[in-house]
Amino acid sequence: MKKFNIDFYKNKKIYFALSIAVLVIGLICTIVIGPKLDLQFAGGAMIRYAVDGEVDSNEIASLVEEATGRTVSVTTNESLDGDGYQMTVSFAGNDSVSLEEQQQIAQELSGAYADRTFSVVESSSVDPTMGARFFQKCIVCMAITFVILLVYIALRFRKIGGLSAGVTAIIALLHDVLIVFFAFVIFDFSINDVFIAVVLTILGYSLNDTIVIYDRIRENRRLEPTKSVTALPGIVNKSLNQTMTRSILTSLTTFMALLVIFIVAVIFGLTTVETFALPMMVGVVVGCYSSICIAAPLYTVWTVHRAAKKTVKK
Repeated sequence: MKKFNIDFYKNKKIYFALSIAVLVIGLICTIVIGPKLDLQFAGGAMIRYAVDGEVDSNEIASLVEEATGRTVSVTTNESLDGDGYQMTVSFAGNDSVSLEEQQQIAQELSGAYADRTFSVVESSSVDPTMGARFFQKCIVCMAITFVILLVYIALRFRKIGGLSAGVTAIIALLHDVLIVFFAFVIFDFSINDVFIAVVLTILGYSLNDTIVIYDRIRENRRLEPTKSVTALPGIVNKSLNQTMTRSILTSLTTFMALLVIFIVAVIFGLTTVETFALPMMVGVVVGCYSSICIAAPLYTVWTVHRAAKKTVKK
């Protein structure tokens, strides 16, 4: 197994600057492009059809807009069994789709595609108020998750400064969540329940990597003859180099599995799987980076600075 000898503490400013640059770029992209909220959060209406052949999304959108007088977006995906396609028509605005409008849409589709059969699989509408409440509940759940994780880490690593370890781990997790969010915006994916699933998965994955590193720091600090805080940067560097191979291999294995899933999803047109796998690949890389280059060096800076302040006061 390869042994590394990287001075992470010495290079901390480079790592912090790189993360800040990525976050700033992501923020600019979010302002310019704007996040796209899904029906679940923004409200609106949607009709999903099963089609026994391929159709043109732009042409369908024009037909439906002409029939209803409303702005729509249309996406088509090949069915999982490979027999036909699924077409989703999403309506802008807050109004639901009436039965009369559905009948008008069916007539337009039948007239334009006489050789195709359109079967309604699902029809739903979400009030914008309900969507906003659902979004707020998701944010509250994530906030509660962060609080629970902070308490857990603070208690588990109280012998090496539990609060500092917990706060820096949460900062690294927030760093990962923001970059995953920016990935959704840049790739033009809708913010929906898939986003929540990706974020929660990344939280668990990244936190596990951080906890492994903190465990090694705690063990190495226990074995250190001199308990002075001045030895902490060396202990952290040693711990990071010892766990780096494990972190990289775990992340690489996960990334390759997600890459295969993404390729299969692209081939078969599985949009939902694509919107999960691609941001997850970004999250895996970012989670590995933040555990090694953000959480541990930030914890060291905090602990050393706090010890220095105590020394000055004395």
